[in-house]
Amino acid sequence: MNFIEELYYGNISPVEKGYDANSCYASFVRVIANNEGKLLDYLNSLPEAKEEQRLFSQLVEAQDEVLRFSEMNRFIEGFQLGARLMLDSLVLPQQSAIRDIT
Repeated sequence: MNFIEELYYGNISPVEKGYDANSCYASFVRVIANNEGKLLDYLNSLPEAKEEQRLFSQLVEAQDEVLRFSEMNRFIEGFQLGARLMLDSLVLPQQSAIRDIT
């Protein structure tokens, strides 16, 4: 199969990535998860805080959507930049004042 077929059949997934559990990225993920869990536990311990629980859930969901949207757009922009680079390198005529002498 060629690259496009592999992409079509889902054999290539540029979005699915892992990370080193000891990396800075992993430590930030742990901070987010721990603090989100603590806030949820605290809000759930307050019976009168139903509105705050709802607002916090909406906040987390909205942040997740913004992150997904941003990642998707960065992927698209990177793909387009790569395609333009290939187009410029392989297809478009080269404009140069200097030419080969061979």
